[in-house]
Amino acid sequence: MKNFTLGLRWKNLFWLLISAVIIVLDQWSKLAVADQFVLYESRPVTDFFNLVLVHNHGAAFSFLADAGGWQRIFFSAVAIIVSMVLVVWLCRLSEKERVLAIALPLVIGGAIGNLIDRLAYGYVIDFLDFYVGSYHWPAFNVADIAVSTGAFLLFVDALFLQQSEQK
Repeated sequence: MKNFTLGLRWKNLFWLLISAVIIVLDQWSKLAVADQFVLYESRPVTDFFNLVLVHNHGAAFSFLADAGGWQRIFFSAVAIIVSMVLVVWLCRLSEKERVLAIALPLVIGGAIGNLIDRLAYGYVIDFLDFYVGSYHWPAFNVADIAVSTGAFLLFVDALFLQQSEQK
């Protein structure tokens, strides 16, 4: 019977440190905005960007925000499970899988950053508001940027890099 190990190595600790930095930056930025703003207060920064304090009770783009509260438990459970799976995946990467080694810590850090909000407050603090004219992109945060960037890199790796490695 084989022993289960994560295969944790020093390089994995470096990548997990990236996740930790994302979590710290995310939480620090959210707390800074929450300390200086009242809910829905908006302050212009440029002609296309505001800082605004918003509480998101749902997922991306406030998906399921009005679902009655069960979504907090659901999204928290998903974040915990996905983060655990991604940590195991990260620890088992080969040296050649550099894009994945960047993508996975981004998703892990972002998922945990938003998980902390859900568990602590019951919602996620969003504050970055980009817009063109009267059209506003839904407000987001540092964790969302990390998850989106990591997901994009996973997509690029799966679509382009894995195919080229198989040839």
